[in-house]
Amino acid sequence: MTITITLKELLAKKGLNQKQLAQLTGIRAAAISNLCRGYVDRICIEHLEKIALALDIHDIRELIKLEAVA
Repeated sequence: MTITITLKELLAKKGLNQKQLAQLTGIRAAAISNLCRGYVDRICIEHLEKIALALDIHDIRELIKLEAVA
């Protein structure tokens, strides 16, 4: 299984950039950048909550994909 954070795509879909999301959520810009690039090995639940609220996400599957590796 592989887990993918789709934040970069969500921001594009919502017409926002990383700096704007950082301002909306209070999350450091570097942390947002790492999430967008997939450079994370753990995710803070509080960050997920703030991002979901800011982007009006009601289903975590909009932000995180779990895919089987062939």
